[in-house]
Amino acid sequence: MTKVLFVCMGNICRSPSAEYVFAKIVEDAGLASEFEVDSAGTHAYHCGDGADPRSRRAAGRRGYDLSGHRARRVALVDYEHYDYILAMDKANLKILQSEAPKRCQEKLSLFLSFASETKATEVPDPYYGEGDSGFELVLDLIEDASQGLLAEINNS
Repeated sequence: MTKVLFVCMGNICRSPSAEYVFAKIVEDAGLASEFEVDSAGTHAYHCGDGADPRSRRAAGRRGYDLSGHRARRVALVDYEHYDYILAMDKANLKILQSEAPKRCQEKLSLFLSFASETKATEVPDPYYGEGDSGFELVLDLIEDASQGLLAEINNS
């Protein structure tokens, strides 16, 4: 079983979107039983909260249901448990690198390193951004990187 953890700052916008998009792509490929997918935040601002309503609406328009999400903070056990720990941006990757045990550093990377349709390296935080268009861009990037991640895992 391949275990994937998506990480952003508060675990209410980008990382839950990545979790649910990737889980749906894996399910559609008939591989759901071969994956464990989750998300977390580097900060505990929103622990226990659902996904941001704007993220839920944008995801819903594309057929992803984020209603079951509850935010949580990355835990020390996550570094050992997950095979891939994928940060949405460089700031959160730096936090993960500072917290992860040395033996787990190779599991950490930027999620968009798996994207093929963009030159962007970070999924921008839409929380304070430009309304619905920011959440749509996040989903575009996440869908691209999710396809690339699944292809990478299937080829290894």
